[in-house]
Amino acid sequence: MANQPNRKEIIMTIRLGDTAPDFTVETTEGTIQFHKWLGDDWGILFSHPKDYTPVCTTELGRVANLKGEFEKRNVKVIAVSVDPLESHKGWVNDINETQNCTMNYPIIADPDRNVATMYGMIHPNALDNLTVRSVFIIGPDKKVKLQLTYPASTGRNFDEILRVIDSLQLTANYKVATPADWKHGDDCVVVPAIKTEDIPAKFPKGFKEVKPYLRMTPQPDL
Repeated sequence: MANQPNRKEIIMTIRLGDTAPDFTVETTEGTIQFHKWLGDDWGILFSHPKDYTPVCTTELGRVANLKGEFEKRNVKVIAVSVDPLESHKGWVNDINETQNCTMNYPIIADPDRNVATMYGMIHPNALDNLTVRSVFIIGPDKKVKLQLTYPASTGRNFDEILRVIDSLQLTANYKVATPADWKHGDDCVVVPAIKTEDIPAKFPKGFKEVKPYLRMTPQPDL
C-alpha cells in the first residue's frame, strides 16, 4: 500500500485583486488581527522558510534597517515563519546582533501553517512543509496588489520592493503606468485609455508622443 500523507494540505490560490485573507495570530509584538492592524495603510506580508537560517537572517535585518523608508510610504511590514513564538524571540537577538539593527516589526508565529496555507506559501515540490520566500503587497483597500515568489536559496531585493511600492502608489492615484526599470522621478507612460488630445488637460507638465500608443509624461506628483 502506498504511503499516505500525514495530513492533507489545502493549497489556496490568491490572485491579484483578491481580498487578502484576514487572520488573528500571535507575533513577537503580541496578538494581531491582520486587517485591523493594517488600518488604512499599505502592507507587506513576507514569509521565511525557517528561523535561524542565514538568508532569512539577512533579509529580516535589511527590512528592519529600511523601516524609515517603509514608513515614508505608509507601509506596515510583517513577517511570517512556521516556527513557534519562542523560537522567533530567540532568533531576533541573533538578527539584531549580526545585522546591526533593532527588529522593529512583528514576526508571525505560524507553527500550524494556517497563514502559510491560507496564502499559498507552501510549495511542496520546492520545500515540502516549509514556506518559500513569498511577498504580498496589500493596498489600503485590503486587496492584493502584487505577489513575488523566490526560492529558499535566493534572498529578496528590498530596493526592488520599495521601487514597486512607489509604482503601485503612483499608479493608484494617476492615470499612468511605469515603464521598464522605472524609478521614482523618471518619466511615466500615459495609460492608453486617455486620448492624446486629452493629455494636456490631465498632465500639464507636458508629454512626448513616441508612438500613438506610447506617450510619456513627467512623473505627475512631483
